[in-house]
Amino acid sequence: MTLYQPEPVEISTRMRPGEWTEESLSALVVSYWDKLLRMGAAVSAIEVVTERDEGGGVSVVVTWIKAPVTGQ
Repeated sequence: MTLYQPEPVEISTRMRPGEWTEESLSALVVSYWDKLLRMGAAVSAIEVVTERDEGGGVSVVVTWIKAPVTGQ
């Protein structure tokens, strides 16, 4: 028996200007997405938020929004 924990699972990072390209950013998002899928997330339960700042930096947050109870 496992204990269900309904808290969201979040993978995130922040990169400064020059540390990323559009291609590397896309690859990073896909890798985070794949990690959550391997953990059991449904595609519909994954949320991706990418924010670019004025200085050229970027932050990425990929979240598995879990149902309040199992089976939902």
